[in-house]
Amino acid sequence: MSGRWLAIDTATDIASVAVGTGATVLAGTHAQGARRHAAEILRLVDFVLTRAAARLADLDGIVLGDGPGSFTGLRIGWATAKGLAQEKGLEVRAVPSLLAAAAGAAVRLGAVPIAACFDALRGQVYGAVYVIHADRVETLVAPAVVTVTELARLTPVQPQLVVGDGAVRYAGDVSAWVSAAPVPLDQLPLAATTLLALVERAGAARLIDDLATAEPVYGRPAEAQARWEARHGRPLPDPSRPAR
Repeated sequence: MSGRWLAIDTATDIASVAVGTGATVLAGTHAQGARRHAAEILRLVDFVLTRAAARLADLDGIVLGDGPGSFTGLRIGWATAKGLAQEKGLEVRAVPSLLAAAAGAAVRLGAVPIAACFDALRGQVYGAVYVIHADRVETLVAPAVVTVTELARLTPVQPQLVVGDGAVRYAGDVSAWVSAAPVPLDQLPLAATTLLALVERAGAARLIDDLATAEPVYGRPAEAQARWEARHGRPLPDPSRPAR
């Protein structure tokens, strides 16, 4: 990849931002703590652009962590990227945040099955399993809301490693599945830096055609939405759709 991209991931407790060209990271930084995402995200973007001696107008595009993960965190990252992209007319691509986590482990392990699990509460995880090749990504299990035990049943081959805060939270179930200890997110490369390496790899990214209507993969509705739908017995109305 010859051009420079801005990468943003806010799917987990760690918000990360980076600028680079493929595997070459020109600048990267992060903020820890989901409650800080809204206050920190623009500062992080400004920091990496300054460190990389780049302007938004110099970029080829923005690559986003696509979730699933924190509902609020994803909305913050996506709203920021949409605003920046619309202002400068930048292309936007989205890569599953679980894939970014798995790719962080693949830097050391190579093209072997790696599972990624983010904590989805209620005893479940957002889970997926990938093999990250040098030129493409093989998805063995697409992102889903499952228990670790269910993810193990869905996976056609045993992964060599399971990464993510969900893997750490349900370490006992992970230990019954694979021999290696689960790896927390803070022991992996920043998600934003692995997004840069994945953005043009076959099978990794989706192109965002319509910024106005595009949404990340949340995994499940926000708690407030779930309560509203349970109380009313129907889906929450979409304000972007005209009333009938």
